[in-house]
Amino acid sequence: MDDWTQTLGTAPLLAIAAGAIALILVLIIWLKVHAFLALIIVSLVTAFVAGIPVSAIVSTLTGGFGGTLGTVALLVALGAMLGRLIEHSGGAQSLAETFVRVFGEKRAPFALGIVSLILGFPMFFDAGLVMMLPIIFAIARRVSGNNVLLFGLPAAAAFSVMHVFLPPHPGPVTASELYGANLGLLLIVGLIIAFPIWYLSGYLWGKFIARRIVLPVPLLFGDVDADQPKNPPKPLTVILVLLLPMLLIFLNTGLTTLGAAGAVDTDNTFVQVLILLGNSPVALLITVLVATVVFGFRRGENGTALEKVVDSALGPVCSVILITGAGGMFGAVLRASGIGDALADSLGDLGLPVIVAAYVIAVILRLAQGSATVALVTAAGLAAPAVMAGDFSPLQVVAITLATAAGSVFAGHVNDSGFWLVGRLMGMDVKTTLKTWTVQQAIESVLGFVAALAVFGIGALL
Repeated sequence: MDDWTQTLGTAPLLAIAAGAIALILVLIIWLKVHAFLALIIVSLVTAFVAGIPVSAIVSTLTGGFGGTLGTVALLVALGAMLGRLIEHSGGAQSLAETFVRVFGEKRAPFALGIVSLILGFPMFFDAGLVMMLPIIFAIARRVSGNNVLLFGLPAAAAFSVMHVFLPPHPGPVTASELYGANLGLLLIVGLIIAFPIWYLSGYLWGKFIARRIVLPVPLLFGDVDADQPKNPPKPLTVILVLLLPMLLIFLNTGLTTLGAAGAVDTDNTFVQVLILLGNSPVALLITVLVATVVFGFRRGENGTALEKVVDSALGPVCSVILITGAGGMFGAVLRASGIGDALADSLGDLGLPVIVAAYVIAVILRLAQGSATVALVTAAGLAAPAVMAGDFSPLQVVAITLATAAGSVFAGHVNDSGFWLVGRLMGMDVKTTLKTWTVQQAIESVLGFVAALAVFGIGALL
């Protein structure tokens, strides 16, 4: 692959990508082929048609698959174990009852979204969503008559908004480095725009679509066990266990950010150990071990019974993990085909204002090859020289950073592993995921761009 150069132009590559996406939809929606098989088949065909060397096709497929699973498998598996322990102990139901009693049934979706916004500040999107799912499912069963979208979409959107627009998440941090944006100012502006973006794209959209699509709560963590302990843990206990990974991850992101600013020596062994403990997979592993003690051993269950409970969590999420990995495989094939580089070359001189060009480039790259990170880094790399050379105020540079981040999340669909993660975790088929999550991501992106334009205008006036 290192010696291979793509000879196809942008138009043929775009046609290949569009044809591959259409083929996936036909196979899954019309021919009812299992999503895992359909993604592998289309990835293989796309690699061949795009001209990737035959000797490198399998390694490209397995590399994309393994690269996605390296993160997703650990987070989903550990999150499922945590969720199963909470569900089995009766803790999810106990917390759901208290939550509804405190906030009321009508305000419960809004309140759960606010909780997710807070948790999403230090936690990455996938880790936060997986951790919150047992609570989301329990409250959905308690309040909405078994409609998961009323609670699932606002909560997922909250994690997405924080992940896209707020440091210390990698997207805005990367863009800020390329543009030379003030990270503190970016954090302040991000916090200001995060709530209205979530309220419109997450809460209101979630309420709207939940009235039109009634989606039963999936039994991802199992149903309430008939033989579960009669004395469920107190809601405060469940909350403290759920806060543990957030605190550990916040320790990681906080120390990493301070290290980048020169306030902390990240070469210090003790600091490195703290950062390690706050990595998402390690933080969730620690939380699962704590939950095993708190929700199991201390409640009188023996090791064999707990081993069976934890093991029962893995079967239902196996399909989620494999399909998400296959989605990552398809996205990797598109990236390896050179479509990102071809588009970048074609879009480099659009003649648009910098903030508009950065957003448009990020949107097109996101739609074409799926990876939000690739879309963001490529768009920021193309726009960075113009930003550096332009006479922009610090607030305007922050606005351009946010616009690029907004473009990178636009309308995630079948070439995005996150699309499969959200859809399968919430028990949605492809058509429903397109109608709900893809639209939500598009709304979030457009609102983020509008907010960035407003900030840019304010920066020009100051």
